[in-house]
Amino acid sequence: MLEIAQGVQALGLAFDLILSSPYLRARRTAEIVANVLGGSVEFSDALCADGNPEELVRRLRARRSKNEAVLLVGHEPYLSGLISILLTGTTSVMATLKKGGLCKLSVKNLSYGPCASLEWLLTPKQLRLIR
Repeated sequence: MLEIAQGVQALGLAFDLILSSPYLRARRTAEIVANVLGGSVEFSDALCADGNPEELVRRLRARRSKNEAVLLVGHEPYLSGLISILLTGTTSVMATLKKGGLCKLSVKNLSYGPCASLEWLLTPKQLRLIR
């Protein structure tokens, strides 16, 4: 994960918020990224494997300021499902996020449903090569 975080850093990415599932693997991943990029980590049960994506969207909307960059650290297939919902409003899009993969969505007005556009999706291998 350290090499992946260094790849994220090499891309020049920065996050205003790192929001993670409290489960151990996600927590450790988020903490490694925060150590490399700077910043702190907040935790949300809404990002757990059985979390509620509508609750997550409500939480993000409540705190989201314009142009805030948020990194979500969670579990599969939850994150792929969330990506699909934000792109299409359904879970029918098959996005494959490998462990340590990174997806960038652009959102103007966050809502539970189609509100995002996909900018890119990188695999862990690609991120390791970038560093």
